[in-house]
Amino acid sequence: CSFCYHFFQTSVETIKFLLLVLCNLVLLSSATSSPDPSPSASSRLSKNQSQLKSDNYRSNFKMANPMEACSNPQTSSEQLDRVCIIGSGNWGSAIATKVGLNCERLPHFENEVNMWVYEEMVEVDGESRKLTEVINSQHENIKYLPGIKLPQNVIAVADLAEACKDATLLIFVLPHQFLPRLLPTIREACHPSCRGVSLIKGMDFCKETGEPLLISKSIEDAMGADFSCGVLMGANVANDVAEGQMCESTLASNFGPPADEMTRLVFDSPTFRVQHISDVAGAEVCGALKNVIALGAGFVDGVGLGSNTKAALMRVGLREMAKFCHMFFDGVRDSTFMESCGMADLITTCYGGRNRKCAEAFAREQIQANIIHQDEKHCESMWTKIEGDLLNGQKLQGTLTAKEAYALLENQRVLEDFPLIRVIHDIAYKGKPVGDIIEGISVPPRYATSHL
Repeated sequence: CSFCYHFFQTSVETIKFLLLVLCNLVLLSSATSSPDPSPSASSRLSKNQSQLKSDNYRSNFKMANPMEACSNPQTSSEQLDRVCIIGSGNWGSAIATKVGLNCERLPHFENEVNMWVYEEMVEVDGESRKLTEVINSQHENIKYLPGIKLPQNVIAVADLAEACKDATLLIFVLPHQFLPRLLPTIREACHPSCRGVSLIKGMDFCKETGEPLLISKSIEDAMGADFSCGVLMGANVANDVAEGQMCESTLASNFGPPADEMTRLVFDSPTFRVQHISDVAGAEVCGALKNVIALGAGFVDGVGLGSNTKAALMRVGLREMAKFCHMFFDGVRDSTFMESCGMADLITTCYGGRNRKCAEAFAREQIQANIIHQDEKHCESMWTKIEGDLLNGQKLQGTLTAKEAYALLENQRVLEDFPLIRVIHDIAYKGKPVGDIIEGISVPPRYATSHL
């Protein structure tokens, strides 16, 4: 029965957490207590319900740690983790279905999950209403994830500072272009010991040098020296995740025990299976570059080439992703490319992602219009129109990453080592005929950095 299933799942997670704290048993007798944090202004939970959960957590999961006096939610038995999801688009709403349920059942998390929503008006039964009001009353994001019910403990909040108030775990899931103007407010509002997980699939580039920068590292720099940010990347088409179809994902983080495992558990479920690795750079760069390769897959589909061609493109694409990672980032492990964040994410994105979908439309429009050698301005306008027609307010990441990665490789004079990325860029922005995609499906003779 459903009750037995959830009881069993809770027992399993309880055993996992107990194993994490066994190493602290020697220190239990000296453990100290600190007062519970006061609830945030946006809290809609009853005070008694929150107090009961906190009391149960302290009595069953007492941990002694020299940092307890600081009430660090990552190590303290006196404070529950408070989660805030920053972003409420298709992927943000989908991950909320997992995070909300887990925060309800896991003893070391507060029940309520705030989800920051960029306020906009939506049409409901002929009436114009605020999106936050619709989400909180209907428990559904009717614009970005229609037809999927969100857990009732996921609360849509339009005010960013209120949403992030005293949060100890921030989940970033929005286009990275919006981060710079949001991070100062987030930094001021969240708990001093807060950590983060980025679900953003893209890359930043230094304006002065053009060097690639991890978005997780940009978040860390903006949030302060004590802030650590991991990433969650994997073969995760948002609608499939929200519908409960089985899939895997990869959490890459270096929070240390027990925070790595606590963070993994807030995402993990029987149908969303999360593995942990420590290679943040490898996982994150894979999440960005696979969107570029997916543009190539869309071009292949648009010109009517078959599965053999797409398989060859994905093989070469994976090698170029690995080479890029090793060339520009230290400590990247080849094993990362065999995780869900690597090969699996590339496969699913090349068959079902928004970048592939829009690239196919781009290819078909180029062929139907019989346009040869468009300039960059015309290409940009085509992408903008396709994005508006097909994505319902969502944003493409692959096109921007392709442009920035191309500029970096050109500046470093290594474009010849990345023929697929070069050809994808030239089709997308230089008017190269889309049928020329097969020119990029090759491996240069001196391609030997990775062991893949």
